[in-house]
Amino acid sequence: MPCPLHRNPITAVESPAVGVAIEGLSKNFGKLQALKNVSFTVEPGEIFVLMGPSGSGKSVLLKHIVGLEAPTSGRVLIDGRDAAAEGTLESVRIALVFQAGALFNSLSIYDNLALYPREHRLGTEAQIKEKVTRALQILSLENTAHKFPSELSGGMKKRVAIARALVMEPQLMLYDEPTSELDPVMSATNSEIIATLKDEYHVTTIVVSHDRELALGIADRIGILMAGELVFLGTPAEIKASTDARIADFFHPKIDLKNPRFKNLET
Repeated sequence: MPCPLHRNPITAVESPAVGVAIEGLSKNFGKLQALKNVSFTVEPGEIFVLMGPSGSGKSVLLKHIVGLEAPTSGRVLIDGRDAAAEGTLESVRIALVFQAGALFNSLSIYDNLALYPREHRLGTEAQIKEKVTRALQILSLENTAHKFPSELSGGMKKRVAIARALVMEPQLMLYDEPTSELDPVMSATNSEIIATLKDEYHVTTIVVSHDRELALGIADRIGILMAGELVFLGTPAEIKASTDARIADFFHPKIDLKNPRFKNLET
């Protein structure tokens, strides 16, 4: 069966959505095993949310997808090709939205968005302007074009980072904690943005997040990592019905002042 097409939000050009397969992925940093034989697939056009406690291996896994880390064993397949093989990552348009935005403070918002297509010579200046303007319109950021990151709120910086990713015309969007440090309303807004982009343009989406509302509200499927192991894989409905004590404690932790958790944390 051919991959479904997604219509790029900037150029309106149709291109195949891509799937991602994690196959027996393990990663060691010296004696520390950050990932332990992790396997799952993300279907083309799906929103997949990867969750887990801090230090569980979520960001390490994300780095493997974009080629910033090499597996100790196992592999990552993107569109059926090994991500570590020469030419794979160059052949698929992948955009990563960093947790802190990673905007250049010395550049205006417009120039932040225009930097990638300028550096890679992806069109004339007029064509780049059209792409940047369209991306800002999609995220309701038209009035920020000539401002600098220091003039924006945390929520607006995250939206700018998403807009910058759209200018790259991605087939695969990766988000690292897109709602961190945001108030509940802005968290919901960013969740809506992620879901809307997926629904309208069918771009494959992988989100690393601690946000339970985001995961249960927009994910097609959720994976939960704990201590480097994938302990749950399923739909939001399945996670709500789970009887696994680890899952219940992660999603609905209780405060126990008589036996506080921090007393049992490893040093």
